[in-house]
Amino acid sequence: MKKYEGHPNVVGNLIEKCRKAKKYNKSDLCRRLQLHGVYIDRVELYKMEKGQMIIKDFELIALCKVLDINYEDLKNTIE
Repeated sequence: MKKYEGHPNVVGNLIEKCRKAKKYNKSDLCRRLQLHGVYIDRVELYKMEKGQMIIKDFELIALCKVLDINYEDLKNTIE
């Protein structure tokens, strides 16, 4: 598996921060993602947030829509 600075993804912390800012628990976020056709369970979300699991592009797009994450926030995460 390819990694960046030892992690499969670099946006996990941002996702967790935005989820908590919206006061969503993991189950809430998973349900909201399902409305966008993205099926992630709580365990997968936990692994994504902890940088232990790759986030596919369509999952990232849905996460950004649900959590109102904009491009600048994503860009700042990797700079």
